[in-house]
Amino acid sequence: MRVFFRRVRRRQRSAHGPTSYRSAVYHPLRPWQVRERRFRPTPLGRRGFEPGEVREFLDRVADDLAIVYDALAQSRRETERIKDALRHWQSVQARARNERSQGQ
Repeated sequence: MRVFFRRVRRRQRSAHGPTSYRSAVYHPLRPWQVRERRFRPTPLGRRGFEPGEVREFLDRVADDLAIVYDALAQSRRETERIKDALRHWQSVQARARNERSQGQ
């Protein structure tokens, strides 16, 4: 029973905050992890996949992941730039409002 409650508590703690569905131990897949992934060859007499095709597919997936991560980083930079501009605009507006109220 104690083991069950420990697992429940671990699931409740999240590194991404209370709104995220991912656990704290979740780590997103990185392009280099896809590229470096190796599969064991199948034993003799058993079917399997063509290693060259698997490698080609994993390279394609890794390239797509790299593009997605680059786009995500660019989006986060743009979000920070917009937030900074908004904070600046709000502080300018607040100063102007304070000056108007003091002048009356």
